[in-house]
Amino acid sequence: MLRRTEAIVLKSTPFSEADLIVTALSLDYGLLKTFAKSPRKTKSRFGSSLEPLTYSRISFWGREDANLPRMTQSDIIMPFQSIRDDLGSFLMVAEIAELTLSLLPEREPHAGLFCLLRAVLTKIEESIAEYRGDPKGAKGLIERLIVFYKVRFLDMMGYGPALEGCARCNRSGHDFYLSHGAILCGACSQDGDASLRLSPAVIRLYTTLRRWEIGKIGRIRPSHILLNELSGLLNAHLRCTMTRPLKTKVLTL
Repeated sequence: MLRRTEAIVLKSTPFSEADLIVTALSLDYGLLKTFAKSPRKTKSRFGSSLEPLTYSRISFWGREDANLPRMTQSDIIMPFQSIRDDLGSFLMVAEIAELTLSLLPEREPHAGLFCLLRAVLTKIEESIAEYRGDPKGAKGLIERLIVFYKVRFLDMMGYGPALEGCARCNRSGHDFYLSHGAILCGACSQDGDASLRLSPAVIRLYTTLRRWEIGKIGRIRPSHILLNELSGLLNAHLRCTMTRPLKTKVLTL
């Protein structure tokens, strides 16, 4: 059966001399792994469309239960070339790509997550152009977008840290316990559990990022210290949540 969808390439792995195994986040089928025949033989648009982060309209052939359907066509919608050309931006985006590959099960449709990734990549691409000549300004906005993606991704996957009061009794608290993935008050916590002390400001920032749409991210200007605190919380939470650590260098602000 021939099927069509939109997809963003997250990973391309060489297979034999000229073939590729392409893993992409698709609009209709979730995380999708396909076999691409001979895209490495010539520098064609088909081969270019299989570069990491490329957003394309793809067609693939295979039975409904096929483990590795064959990709038959891929037409580029947006290459996100500026992200790939900028090493710093590419490394930050590579981290969230690996995060998506690590926590999202294959073949589980998730249109909301696809739209989130597409929106974040589009905004990063726009910021590189908008802040041309101002690398510090571009880096600051991209860092906020990466943290925004992590917050919303974890929320969508059901792995988000619980920061709205004590997870057991709902009393106020500021100590985040890594083994519980939540804030616990002094009465509900146990001695010896590893915890992080969170400032009220980082809890408010986290709540804001969960609620606001991506178009408003440019209006948030948290301090370097505050954004670094939230990024450190998310990374520590991920290390406890994931069975294997990310290979990509964790974002250090």
